[in-house]
This record gives sequence, C-alpha cells and structure tokens, in this order.
Amino acid sequence: MTLYGNPQLTGVEKTFGEDEIIVSKTDLTGRITYGNWTFFRMAGVEEKNCMGIQHNLIRHPNMPRAVFKLLWKTLKEGKEIFAYVVNRSDNGDHYWVFAHVTPSYDVGGNIVGYHSNRRVPKRQVVAQHIEPLYKQLLQVEHEASGPKDGLKASYQAVANLLAEHKVGFNEFMFSLGV
Repeated sequence: MTLYGNPQLTGVEKTFGEDEIIVSKTDLTGRITYGNWTFFRMAGVEEKNCMGIQHNLIRHPNMPRAVFKLLWKTLKEGKEIFAYVVNRSDNGDHYWVFAHVTPSYDVGGNIVGYHSNRRVPKRQVVAQHIEPLYKQLLQVEHEASGPKDGLKASYQAVANLLAEHKVGFNEFMFSLGV
C-alpha cells in the first residue's frame, strides 16, 4: 500500500508489546498532527509523510463505519470513547487495538483536536466478541440498498445492542473485558 493507495490485504496480523502505547493526535478534521514512534511503526509509514494526512489512512475495510460514526459523535459532544479497532498497515497487514480517544482543549475550553492512546487488546475478547460483532455490523452495512442506508442500519443495530444491555458504548466495551 502507498500512503494514499488501497493496499491488497495480507491477512497477516501484526502485534506490538503490552508495554507499548500507540499515540496519535489530530486536528478537528482528523488530520494527523502528532504520532509516536509506535504509531508510525505499526502503521508502516514515516512521520514526514503523515503530518497533515487524514488519520483514516490506517482504516481497515473490516472496521464497521457505525463505530466511527459513534466515535465522532461522542468526541464532538466533548466526551471520551473507548473502542476496539482493527487498523491497516501500509503493507496490507492489520493490527488490533483497544483505543481511548479524547478531545483536546485549548485554555478557553474549546475543542482543538483529538488525542488517542491505543493499547494491546485481549486477543480472546477480540476473537470471541468483537470480531463476530463487527462482522455482523458489516453485513448489515453491505445488505442495505446503499452506503447511507447501510450506515444508518448498522448504527441502529449498535443502538439496539446497547439498549438491550442497558449500557452506553464505553460500558459495553469494558463489559467484554479489556
């Protein structure tokens, strides 16, 4: 994959150390303003090529759009969010993370960007809960008559799941075990 391309997925899962944290920051529109060494290593890109580029360059196609809609909605409300995310490296490999994303504020209390820390998730939680859920959400998205309807339907599926469990999204993520 090139920084701007659409790579062939390899099916190879990369991992990073349990003592490592992936850190990145973006502006209000999602353009990268900072990344630590672990971020660039896992993404398989060089820092000089990423500044000002949309953070979704690492988005894996098996990541449901509904989760990102919920993420952006939560952040714009000034709240933090926790989510399991599968990302794509520049060479088509993938890696799972447990992400904590928060708004960044200026001294006047205005949101000026977003900050994300990602840790190694428990593989058992990903395999038993997250992969099946995300596969189901992707199926809902793909079965719809178009992308807008797919996003709406999968977002509603997430809302229904949370209502069924009587929890918010963060609580649901933590209920699965981190």
